[in-house]
Amino acid sequence: MGLDVSLLQALDSIGVVVFAVTGALAASRKELDLVGFVFLAAITGVGGGTLRDVILGETPVFWIREPQPVILCALSGVAVFFAAPFVEYRYQALLWADAIGISGYCVMGASRALDAGASPFGAVVMGVMTASFGGIIRDVIAGEPSVLLRKEIYVTATLVGAALFVVAVRSGMPFWPAAFLGGLAAFAVRAGALSFGWTLPTYRSRPGREFPPR
Repeated sequence: MGLDVSLLQALDSIGVVVFAVTGALAASRKELDLVGFVFLAAITGVGGGTLRDVILGETPVFWIREPQPVILCALSGVAVFFAAPFVEYRYQALLWADAIGISGYCVMGASRALDAGASPFGAVVMGVMTASFGGIIRDVIAGEPSVLLRKEIYVTATLVGAALFVVAVRSGMPFWPAAFLGGLAAFAVRAGALSFGWTLPTYRSRPGREFPPR
C-alpha cells in the first residue's frame, strides 16, 4: 500500500497513549494509587495491539520488540494521576478519549491484518477486536460496566470504521484517505451515540416468556 512506516508508527503510538489515558481515567474514578494508574494505563494502551499481534502470529508482540509503547503508557498514567484532580468531568473525558482511540485503532487493526494477508472479512473483524479489546479489559479490571453491555452504540462504530476502510482500500483508494475516511466514520457514529443516545434494537422477552429468577 506504499505506507509511510514512520508516520504509521507515530499514529500507532498516539492510539496507545489515548487508550492509556482512558485506563488512567478509569483508575482515577476508583481512586487507585500511582501503581494502579500505571497498570490500568498499560493494560488498556497495549491490550488491543497485543491481541492483534497474537492472532496475526506476530512474534514477538510489538511492545516486547520495542518497549516504547509501555513507556508511553506509564508516562500517561503518571500524568493523569497528577492531572485528574483538576479534570471536572472525568467520566465524560474517558468516553470521548475512548471514542478517539477506537476510531484510530479499528483502522490500524484492519490495516495490519491486510498487510498480514488476511481476507477483507478477517481484516474487518481484526479491526473491531483491536479497537474494542483494550476498553473491555479496562472496564473489567476497573469494575466499570463493560462497553459491551452499554446501550449506546460502541462496537458497531468500530465495525463501520473498519469496514469502510477495507472497502475503500480494496476499491483502490490510497491508504491515508481511506484511513481518514474509516476513522472519521467510526468517530462520527460513536460521537452520535454519546451525544444523542443512538442505540440498536435490543432483545425483549415476550410476556410470559421471561426467564425465572435464580
